[in-house]
Amino acid sequence: MKNDPAINPDMAAAPFSRRTALKALFAQAVGLSFPLPGHSSVDAPLRIGLTPVFLDDQIGFLTHWREWLERKLGQRVQFVQRGSYREVIELLRTSKIDFAWLCGYPYVRYRDELRLVAVPLWRGEPTYHSYLIVDRSQPQLRRLTDLRRKVFAYSDPDSNSGFLYPQYSIAQSGENPAKFFARTFFTWAHRKVIEAVGTGLAAGGAVDGYVWETLAEIYPQLVQGTQIIERSPPFGFPPFVANKNIPEALETRFRTALLNMADDANGAQLLRLLRLDGFTTADDTLYDSIAWMAAYLNLPRT
Repeated sequence: MKNDPAINPDMAAAPFSRRTALKALFAQAVGLSFPLPGHSSVDAPLRIGLTPVFLDDQIGFLTHWREWLERKLGQRVQFVQRGSYREVIELLRTSKIDFAWLCGYPYVRYRDELRLVAVPLWRGEPTYHSYLIVDRSQPQLRRLTDLRRKVFAYSDPDSNSGFLYPQYSIAQSGENPAKFFARTFFTWAHRKVIEAVGTGLAAGGAVDGYVWETLAEIYPQLVQGTQIIERSPPFGFPPFVANKNIPEALETRFRTALLNMADDANGAQLLRLLRLDGFTTADDTLYDSIAWMAAYLNLPRT
């Protein structure tokens, strides 16, 4: 699978025009479209929401994953990608998609309207960390307080690792998160936070540690301009969730497919490309620390 775009590092250096073409091909390859208004027939595809947290340029990988899921579920599968967590949450809440791979922060905000399906295992645990990264060319940046009055990149306002945790960390230091940096901006993808910091567009940023570590393996040139100066405590890994209106039998079939993925030869190969060990079930309390931080900051729900 060396020529698979999912693991071809040459894809990372594609110019803008090529990236535009790739996105069009990506949409065609994984069957992205505006979701159907409801799960109205047995022939309707099972719709799974993804955001840019999922690594870019993985046309081949998502095609193989979709085909694997279709074989295991005996049903068509459609990946529905959107540019922000907020868009994916809205699709879930209005039953326009069935499942989503979602961050823990939007999950805890809407968990009364969602069901926890399965949690990925990364490095043997259902947890991950937020990484505070800085521009490697500025060695004087060694801790969060060194970023005061600097430019900072967040990933998504509904991201735990890319927004909530750094806001909490600033507040815990006695500072006002809204006034701490000279300027902030959202990139809407963890990979783009890394690119912004690595190219000097921002002095620092906050990213999903799983994404940073995976990119360090697949596309090391993307992270070489950044340096990790802080790792958060462990948080519940971004889970797969379901909207509450789907049939329980469908939820069970999907959960079973994920839980058994590591025991299937093709499924295990897909997991290796994701740098994951498998999936597990977890208690909702795994995400309580994220809920506590959101309550501490008194952030609005929407």
